[in-house]
Amino acid sequence: MSIYDFEVKDIHSKDVSLSKYRGKVLLIVNVASKCGFTPQYEGLEKLYRTYKDDGLMILGFPSNQFSEQEPGDDKEVLFFCQTTYDVTFDMFSKIDVNGDDAIPLYKYLKAQQSGFLGSKSIKWNFTKFLVDKEGKVVDRYGSSTKPVSIEDDIKALLRR
Repeated sequence: MSIYDFEVKDIHSKDVSLSKYRGKVLLIVNVASKCGFTPQYEGLEKLYRTYKDDGLMILGFPSNQFSEQEPGDDKEVLFFCQTTYDVTFDMFSKIDVNGDDAIPLYKYLKAQQSGFLGSKSIKWNFTKFLVDKEGKVVDRYGSSTKPVSIEDDIKALLRR
């Protein structure tokens, strides 16, 4: 099993096979519009615009599991992201990242890279998973890790 075996729904509810990202470096992030970390959209978009031509893709997955900080539907989420942060990276349908209803992709990500002190669950919005060009989940970063702090790790994977 690899990251490429999963199918998810994009922000327009269309099925997307993650195999379309084969050969790309991925940064997969659970996002929310009404969170103290929401300004990270700006840093994520900057990383995307800087490195997309080199093979970086950012995948944003809205989730309302943390203090209901993503209350809108997919259309409202997309509108917010585009009008507030000019987001152009790929956004997906709202999901659960923890619990019985967590999507299979997030169950896989958490199994591949545990969090702080070996925790499997996602603790908050803007947890980030870095995936190499072969589809291997190579790192996990907590909510407080700013996108710019991941830039060197991304550049190293892009050079491989």
